[in-house]
Amino acid sequence: MLASDPWMTLAVAADVSWTFDPGPLLLTAILAWLYLPRWVRVRREHGATAAPVWRLCSYVLGLLTLLAALISPIDVLGEQSFTFHMAQHLLLLDVAPILLIVGLTKIILRPATRRLMNLERALGPLMHPAVAVALYIVAMWVWHIPVLYDAAVEHSLVHVLEHICFLSLGFLYWWQLLSPIRSRFHTSAMGPISYMLATKFGVGILGLGLTFATEALYPVYEQREQIFGFTADSDQQLGGELMVLEQMLIMGIALAFLLFRALDESEREQQRRERLEDRAEALAGAEGAPAPDTSAPERVRRRTG
Repeated sequence: MLASDPWMTLAVAADVSWTFDPGPLLLTAILAWLYLPRWVRVRREHGATAAPVWRLCSYVLGLLTLLAALISPIDVLGEQSFTFHMAQHLLLLDVAPILLIVGLTKIILRPATRRLMNLERALGPLMHPAVAVALYIVAMWVWHIPVLYDAAVEHSLVHVLEHICFLSLGFLYWWQLLSPIRSRFHTSAMGPISYMLATKFGVGILGLGLTFATEALYPVYEQREQIFGFTADSDQQLGGELMVLEQMLIMGIALAFLLFRALDESEREQQRRERLEDRAEALAGAEGAPAPDTSAPERVRRRTG
């Protein structure tokens, strides 16, 4: 491998150890404990439609995504490579929240619905979708400021704070789009499209800036030996490309899911209307029918008597 190649440098063995930090393990265990017994109970009492297996699979994949981001080699590799650190950010911001929220249904959430609605009411304008969009974009830009980014890589406490920020804002953002509970800030049919376009545009500019930057922006990686033979510049470029590609893929998949859900809800609403109309027609027919002639048997008795 030639050092003169602008894309490659001398490869160094990567640290691919697992961290098994207690914090992520405890968080995952709590999320599993809150969901799995409830899913089993809802399926037993309300049937497969209320708690389908694919919802369970989505939630479990969300838990596995959390573990992959926080305790797998991705976490350690993120300290050695900008691309892996970017992958970790995207798993926490997008993939894990999406999978966990899609695993929920109205009936599964029923014990917590009132609390969630009260929380939304208490937070007021902070729960507006525009706020979630702004926070999502600002978080991505702020945490990629070189000083803060390097601090997160070099100091574990700052790194944990970064993870909490990304995961919580990811949940806030995707809850507005995918929650089975209708928000009081419910948008129009075009709302989700404009919502995601604004976000992906704001984040996409950052990704393009990282991709086409003429020099490495993060000294923390320049000061370390690069893994897999990438230079700091090429590693940063690959991470920027990953951000842009992931944002486009996630937006496409999310829009397809929202379209499918809208069509399904429309069909169920139409079926509900038809049932109500049939019931109303049946009641109207019963009220307009002639009363039975109870005197007929008496006339027969008189003629035969």
